[in-house]
Amino acid sequence: MSALAPILLERIAAEGPISLADYMATCLMHPDHGVYTARDPLGAAGDFTTAPEISQMFGELIGLALAQAWIDQGRPAFALAELGPGRGTLMADILRAGRRVPGFLEAAQVMLVEASPLLRDRQKAALQGHAVAWADHVDALPQAPLWLVANEFFDALPVRQFERQGAGWCEHRVGARDGALVLGRTEPTAVPALAHRLADTGEGDVVELAPGLPVIAQAIGQRIADHGGAALIVDYGDWRSLGDTLQALKAHRRVDPLASPGEADLTTHVDFEAIAAAAGCAHTRLTPQGVFLERLGITPRAQQLAGALQGAALESHVAAHRRLTHPEEMGTLFKILGLLPEGAPPIPGLDL
Repeated sequence: MSALAPILLERIAAEGPISLADYMATCLMHPDHGVYTARDPLGAAGDFTTAPEISQMFGELIGLALAQAWIDQGRPAFALAELGPGRGTLMADILRAGRRVPGFLEAAQVMLVEASPLLRDRQKAALQGHAVAWADHVDALPQAPLWLVANEFFDALPVRQFERQGAGWCEHRVGARDGALVLGRTEPTAVPALAHRLADTGEGDVVELAPGLPVIAQAIGQRIADHGGAALIVDYGDWRSLGDTLQALKAHRRVDPLASPGEADLTTHVDFEAIAAAAGCAHTRLTPQGVFLERLGITPRAQQLAGALQGAALESHVAAHRRLTHPEEMGTLFKILGLLPEGAPPIPGLDL
């Protein structure tokens, strides 16, 4: 039994079953035993690996796409922000690529939205030599032009799960039985937030709602609509949520989400339609990651870098290119949504 399991069982004994969102939030951010607060979950020694950790090419191309969008909007002074920046690898690559664009770094105020003290320490080490400010929440970002990236951020937002029953919805909740955590469900009831989903779901279908998503997306979209900017949302998911997509990864292997609370990363597929709707600014078409990176020139860049490699290093480089772009790996599963002001040119790599 994990250290967090008895704490959850005690809470459930006192309060009754809790929502899946409450369970996820506790597992990920418990001050002593949370996945993101008690240890570093990234990399080979952790639970999962993100695109920036796979290859520098990912962050370089993201940085150049943001820089071109900055040029297209008149080169203003701006906040350059990342949500959930992990070890700081992506921002380090963005800043390195941004040096090639005259004036880009000089105009940028770099801000990282990160709640984990442990990961903030990793980010400080990765970004030594750069002036960086940290914020606990997106609302702390300045009311100013905003160029932002969120890579595998929204998939970690806690969700509530609802299962269609007739014209109502049963909510999945985490309870306890015989000293173990178990998943149950409530009696069906009307859920106003899901009234529009009665038209495209059937009996037994599951829909996930992330309670914190609208506030975050609205804060990003409002700054972009009012002051200019661009955001790149990179994650796995689809235009509209459908199905039970909760997964738990422990040491890079899928495990039962209830088996090791606090010891396994918990994520769900992202509802990109919900992000676009809450943002309230213009948005691009949802685009597969492989298509996006190929449009930005990842293959020529990979060939350029390969020229200085050989042996195992070259094999690793080729494998990284494939992992980021191939349809059977991250190329189709991960998708990109761009946010921008009305009337602004599209972000490179994306269509309106």
